[in-house]
Amino acid sequence: MYKTILVPTDGTALSEKAIDAAIQYATLHKGCKIIGVTVAEPLPLTQLETLTQSSQADYMTREHKIAEERVNRIATHARAAGIPFDTVILQSSKPHEEIIRAATDYDCDCIFMASNGRKGLNLLFIGSETQKVLASTNIPVLVYR
Repeated sequence: MYKTILVPTDGTALSEKAIDAAIQYATLHKGCKIIGVTVAEPLPLTQLETLTQSSQADYMTREHKIAEERVNRIATHARAAGIPFDTVILQSSKPHEEIIRAATDYDCDCIFMASNGRKGLNLLFIGSETQKVLASTNIPVLVYR
């Protein structure tokens, strides 16, 4: 059914559920490929003025290393299962936009992603990247809680 699955990860245990499900799905459906993606947050503008260039570079290096660890977990699982995969590290303060862009760029026909299930004021003030993806794409999204 689905041939190219985008699997965004933020490194949480909940994201692992979506990764596991995508790997399991791809194992059962031969010819399926996984695109693992994570979105690193750039240095907040409010901190640009207060940090030295060296501190800014340290921050970016640390964020990139964390992002590599996230997508490497997807790569490790996919490789172990014999599933073709690519990994992508993107940077944005709006992860949902990058997730949708990656799904389009890689011709994904499904997105497997996690949701922490925020409700009420937490959803209003913090928002949900999963909710934003659901509201902004025509690509099917399988949500794991």
